[in-house]
Amino acid sequence: RDGYEALQLGFGEVKERLVNKPTAGHYKRAGVSAKRLLREFRDFDTSKFQLGAEVKVDSIFAKGDIVSVAGTSKSRGFQGVVKRHHFGGGSRTHGQSDRERAPGSIGSSSFPSRVFKGMRMAGRMGGERVTVKNLRIVQVIPESNLLLVRGSVPGHINSYVEILKEHRG
Repeated sequence: RDGYEALQLGFGEVKERLVNKPTAGHYKRAGVSAKRLLREFRDFDTSKFQLGAEVKVDSIFAKGDIVSVAGTSKSRGFQGVVKRHHFGGGSRTHGQSDRERAPGSIGSSSFPSRVFKGMRMAGRMGGERVTVKNLRIVQVIPESNLLLVRGSVPGHINSYVEILKEHRG
């Protein structure tokens, strides 16, 4: 309809009243219950899948496949420059008592009389979309619909992640 073919997948059950009406109609037309998360994946052979059918991991992934895993990283809250940007901090000696983890100078003198954009400072850290590439699938367990991946996966325990096959050219 929009000039491309894609596969829409829904994850996690949710009560019907928690979904807005256009989305509820979308699910009803597909003949499935309301989902917590809906994602669209391009570059799929959609002829292999039926509308409203459950997709198993072994129908897409195999042992030894190289994948990218994308998810929301753990939030660290408001962090200083030492933790957030790996600044060295000031010296621990020479009469310093409260400058150990301080950022130091953030600009020049009377010219340009401002702080340049992009200056690394303290602020909120984490809680953003992160993609970890080139992870290998160690095992596919079709009975429990599980995928075991070697390497780090972004996000909290039980958070949703997107797993995409790497296209090696």
